[in-house]
Amino acid sequence: MSNFTPFASLIGGILIGLSASAMLLLGGKIAGISGILAGVLEPARGETSWKASFLAGLFAGGLLLRLVFPEAFDFGILRPWSVLVLAGVLVGFGTRLGNGCTSGHGVCGVSRLFVRSMVATATFIATGAATVFIMNHIARG
Repeated sequence: MSNFTPFASLIGGILIGLSASAMLLLGGKIAGISGILAGVLEPARGETSWKASFLAGLFAGGLLLRLVFPEAFDFGILRPWSVLVLAGVLVGFGTRLGNGCTSGHGVCGVSRLFVRSMVATATFIATGAATVFIMNHIARG
């Protein structure tokens, strides 16, 4: 495992936990990205501006990281674009089916001891592991 980064991962996890906690404690909002995106696509009065700003901040943060640490994006894409697009569509479908994504269920729901979120997160992890196994060992690539 050549990309083992325990310190960076620890710092990243702490920052995610702190920001999700601050969002809940200070604003009463859940930091679930799929729910925030759905709220921009299907706007509700008084909710759209903060959700759009949140998403813009995620995008801007990625762009800033790309400018400051371009090597962070030097991992190579090992699948054809068609497979990546299909995977993105399936993930989007799964988040709607599961009423949330890993940030909403895995970070916010599990920390609040919601059984539904624990089941959803376990399902996300098991499905991801099964998909990697199938793609790498059965479908061969």
